[in-house]
Amino acid sequence: MSFVCILTTLPDPTSARQLARRLVEERLAACVNVLDGCTSVYRWQGTVEEASEVVLVIKTVQDRYAALETFLRQQHPYELPEIIALPIAQGLPEYLDWVGAETRA
Repeated sequence: MSFVCILTTLPDPTSARQLARRLVEERLAACVNVLDGCTSVYRWQGTVEEASEVVLVIKTVQDRYAALETFLRQQHPYELPEIIALPIAQGLPEYLDWVGAETRA
């Protein structure tokens, strides 16, 4: 079984917590860390922007990625959400077993 960590950002703590909860309830993620207090600097439509955001760190299995991406595209408040999947090369076996068990459809 392959595991991934997915990163996305949201505009505020309330929407971040709501989305995190729904991801876990739908078994698209075993765990979502909500990291408040991020400042993002980026170019959008030709202008350099700066915004306060909340980072979600989403732990799941590779097999659930497509469904998770579809869910994020539908539920995310941003026109173009950040959705980046990073492979988990290693981890505590018992933790990864738990991630697998919690994301079974």
